[in-house]
Amino acid sequence: MIDEEYPDDNVKDTTEVGEYTPDDIQVLEGLEAVRKRPGMYIGTTASRGLHHLVYEIVDNAVDEALAGFCTEITVVIQPDNSITVTDNGRGIPVGINHKTGRNAVDLVFTELHAGGKFGGGGYKVSGGLHGVGASVVNALSVWLDVEIRQGGKVYHERFSRGKTVTPLEEIGECPLEETGTRISFLPDPQIFKETTVFDYDVLRQRMREMAFLTRGLRINLCDTREDGDHTPVDQSFCYEGGIREFVTYLNHSKKPLYDTVMYFEGTKNNVYVEVAMQHNDSYTDSEYSFVNNINTPEGGMHLIGFRNAVTKTFNEYARKNKILKDSDANLTGEDIREGITAIISVKIEDPQFEGQTKQKLGNAEARGATDSIVSEQLTYFLEQNPSIAKIICEKSIQSQRAREAARKARDLSRRKNALDSMSLPGKLADCSDRDPRNCEIFLVEGDSAGGSAKSARSRATQAILPLR
Repeated sequence: MIDEEYPDDNVKDTTEVGEYTPDDIQVLEGLEAVRKRPGMYIGTTASRGLHHLVYEIVDNAVDEALAGFCTEITVVIQPDNSITVTDNGRGIPVGINHKTGRNAVDLVFTELHAGGKFGGGGYKVSGGLHGVGASVVNALSVWLDVEIRQGGKVYHERFSRGKTVTPLEEIGECPLEETGTRISFLPDPQIFKETTVFDYDVLRQRMREMAFLTRGLRINLCDTREDGDHTPVDQSFCYEGGIREFVTYLNHSKKPLYDTVMYFEGTKNNVYVEVAMQHNDSYTDSEYSFVNNINTPEGGMHLIGFRNAVTKTFNEYARKNKILKDSDANLTGEDIREGITAIISVKIEDPQFEGQTKQKLGNAEARGATDSIVSEQLTYFLEQNPSIAKIICEKSIQSQRAREAARKARDLSRRKNALDSMSLPGKLADCSDRDPRNCEIFLVEGDSAGGSAKSARSRATQAILPLR
């Protein structure tokens, strides 16, 4: 009877499926897995995933800059919506990898988890730690060209949808001091069915961000498309002030509460920590965290360490300087961070991200290092700048009072609603005090007794309710 009334449409007839045999087990070779399940590697095949391809290639170039070998990166959106990324780093090694017997360029672009960032020899810190960036971009592109300048020679190799089309070959010569890598690729519309058109503004935001985070690195972004929706644009980003300039840029449309951008940096337990922060007159906080220049939108251990340090340090300062009385409650993290704009950037040798798209940092040592460095240097800053400390503490106390007032109003509204829902709301003679701890209610037999009680009660704290 149950099956007849509620048929399960999801249960398939096994006669349609056929026999399940050992030969039904598939082994996806090479980059087939990437094309079969691209979302596992780039998060989505919508616009965000499309732009992630560019980020993967640019992140590799930025890793060269972090290692001290690259000073300029150029990203070009070509008229056909292909992308070209050029850097003046060392160039991908072109020799034979003795362990596999294959050239290194072929390995980087056709094998998952192949790269120079696992053993620590080529890079001290890097964002592309999984070794899948270049190969994933290759797998999800109609074609990918790589040109390498190294040792006075120019090399070229071409790929298509993850497979080698033309092997690595020497195609010319160049000055010995001229080194670097140029990668061009066209995203595959079979994968990116929603769109294969790059948004210049999205790329500009990311390139500007990377330039802020890598002090002195120049990143050029050029859009060569010329059609109804696009006009040629060419911009260059380079910031000697690093993340301090980043905070100033983020606060440009707001009103800072003080002129100084606080800046702290240091290394602890092999974790390099860099923090810049400034408060404005808004009521929201803007915290941006990065690991090896990779944005971690969901935060992680470094952000937790920063928040702990800020909350602890300001409370200690406020009590030490009698801004908070002994009877006052501690300021919460939300109170202190109201109106803050902060950049938290850490460099770590072996970052442990949650997921391939690197949304959140899991290294516990990043929390301790960030907490320690920010606590120590923020304490010193507040002692040396009491006027700024006072401004922040006063804003935090105002936030605390507003939060407490909102809580009381919310409690009052709930209490009022509870009373309004009673079956005899018209007979209740309520008291004026809204703190339940100070109030009492008298239940009397009827209206006659209620009248006598009302005339004798204390209106401030005593309520009367006739039962009939």
